[in-house]
Formats: sequence, structure tokens, C-alpha cells
Amino acid sequence: MRRPRIAIPEIDQNVKNYTSAVFAAGMEPIVISVQTEQVQQKYQQEYLDYSEFRVEAYDGLLIPGGGDINPARYGQKNHGSIMVMDALDELQFAMLDDFVKNGKPVLGICRGHQVINVYFGGTMTQHLATAFRHYREPDEPDKVHRCIAREGSWLANLYGTGFAHNSAHHQAVDRLGENLVTDSHCLEDGIVEALHHSALPIYGVQWHPERMCLALERDDTVNGLPILQFFCRICGGDPEAYAALAKSEIMNDRMGL
Repeated sequence: MRRPRIAIPEIDQNVKNYTSAVFAAGMEPIVISVQTEQVQQKYQQEYLDYSEFRVEAYDGLLIPGGGDINPARYGQKNHGSIMVMDALDELQFAMLDDFVKNGKPVLGICRGHQVINVYFGGTMTQHLATAFRHYREPDEPDKVHRCIAREGSWLANLYGTGFAHNSAHHQAVDRLGENLVTDSHCLEDGIVEALHHSALPIYGVQWHPERMCLALERDDTVNGLPILQFFCRICGGDPEAYAALAKSEIMNDRMGL
């Protein structure tokens, strides 16, 4: 079984957790950047300059976490957004547009979840009044809270209708984008925690499943790997064929290999 090829657009951030989780779930991660000289960091991660990117060579797009989207993209002035990177916005929105127009699967994680919402015409709350429930400082562990998943949703099919996950964001979906459907919300304050497109294979989670699996699996949350395995299936892969490898990845990471 061929591994689905997954494009991951980023600029100057460490995406090892994403590439490890994507690989363990049965896919081949390819990091797409705007740099012309990048070093391959592990056997499951390679870099490709965006000028060489061709959407037809990929089976899916994973948009990772990161800084905030420039609020001008959803018609607002900056009144709470931090770490805005216009170059990253340009790269990720351009690639999302390519995948949408070709009807190919997309998974957005944290910032990626927000990129999907803004792309389809939605807006963001630039700083949550309840950020203390969701945001963690860079040197702190992720926050944890419970969510309520919509009955019958793809997320409820994975975890049930109530479960705990991590959290590390200070912004959230405000007005939902066109044809997007809410799949879960925070139990305490109603923040949109997951969504999907009603007609396209596009999914987003506000949290970080890549930091809830393999060596980073937690006792106080669900395992995040099923999210990536779900994505592998909609990209045409067979994650069960790599289940044993995922277990070896866990042991290798824990043993420092």
C-alpha cells in the first residue's frame, strides 16, 4: 500500500511533531517552505521549495499550528493578534486554494483550523475573554479541557460525544465560514473546537493531536493519533497497515533512539 503524500506548509518553525505523527499514521509528510536551502531532518521529513510545488503530486494538505492570521484577511484591524506572518499567510492560503480547487483532502490544526475558516469567509475572535482556559505560555504545558462533539460527527465517531483534549490558543472562530459545520465546542465557554466542510473533504481541529500521541501521549486526554489515521483514510491510505510501526515509533522516541 502506497503512503499518501501529505504537504505541510510552514516557514521557520519546528514541525517534527507533525511529521512524526503523519508518518506513524501511514502517510508520507513533505514540508513545503519558501526557503531554497533546507536540510532534511529525519527520514520521514523532506523540504521542498514552494516554487517547485505541484498540487497533483500530493494526496492531502495538513496546515499546522503557528502564529495568528493577519486580521486584514477577514476585514478587521489588529486588536489582539500576535506573531502575524504575512509570508506564512500567503503560502498557506495559496496552497489551501490549490487543494480546494482540486477537491483534495485538507486537515487544519490550530492555526490551520483558523485558516480554513477565514478562507471560506469566516472571521476570528482576536483575543478570547476566556483565553485563560485555552492559552499557554511558550514555557508552559498545554492547557486541557473537555469538549462536546456533535452526535454523528466524524469526531464523535472517533472519540464519542464528550472527551478531553489539549489547548494552546488565544484566538477562536467567531463567524463560521460558508458551508462549514461545527463538530465540537468547548464545554465551558462554547468555543468552536472542530469543524468540517459540508461538501468537501476538509476538516479542522483547534487543538493539537500531534502533541497527544506517540511519545507525547497523555493520561489526561484522548490519544491524538486517530485524527491523523482518519485523515490517512480520506487521503486513500491504510493506517492499520502501519499500526505496528506507530508502536515502534513510540518506543524509539521514549528510548531516545
